[in-house]
Amino acid sequence: MADLLGSILSSMEKPPSVGNQESRRKAREQAARMKKMQEDEKKKKADFRKRMEKEVSEIIQDSKIQKKTYPPMGKIERSIIHDVAEVAGLTSFSFGEEEESRYVMIFKKEFAPSDEELEAYRRGEAWDPQIAEEKRKLKQQAQFELEREARTGPKEEACPSSNYRDKYSHLIGVSAAKEAAHTLEANKAYGCVPVANKRDTRSIEEAMNAIRAKKQQKRSEGECAGSSSSP
Repeated sequence: MADLLGSILSSMEKPPSVGNQESRRKAREQAARMKKMQEDEKKKKADFRKRMEKEVSEIIQDSKIQKKTYPPMGKIERSIIHDVAEVAGLTSFSFGEEEESRYVMIFKKEFAPSDEELEAYRRGEAWDPQIAEEKRKLKQQAQFELEREARTGPKEEACPSSNYRDKYSHLIGVSAAKEAAHTLEANKAYGCVPVANKRDTRSIEEAMNAIRAKKQQKRSEGECAGSSSSP
């Protein structure tokens, strides 16, 4: 009987110690905090989705809005915007290289971006339709010139269909037109001297001697003028 009572008492769970009670209390508190955090996060997502659904609905109803750019945000928020846009029938894209700088743009279907516009956003550049159209025309013109040269060869220099005489002969007469069409010659009376005549063929010594002679001549003329004026 004593052995049976002893085995029953030994199989019974002993009362928890003070240390075990504290550990269990902390575990319960931690579990409660985790549950509250999960509930708060779930509520934040629901509120954010509700706000995005309202914004997207306003964008659809406003005919003046073609697209909307959202500020950089986290991956979860971006995924919610993509989902809301898809459900509403809009097109959405994410741009930005770094995770903290990635943002979302949504477009109405009728204003979906072209490949050139998407490439500009991916490069971090602003999109200007007018500048893009000018670039497209220049590119098209360059392509046309390349194709034309490939077919006919390089572009030749344009030659005038008429010369000066034929163009103005009906105004100034045939003889005057012929004279006007002649090659002009240098008029020495107006200082038009050929380049060959402007070259100084003298040596340096000859040029220096000529300068000294001129100075000496001026000095002599000055002395003579002074002596003639004295009483």
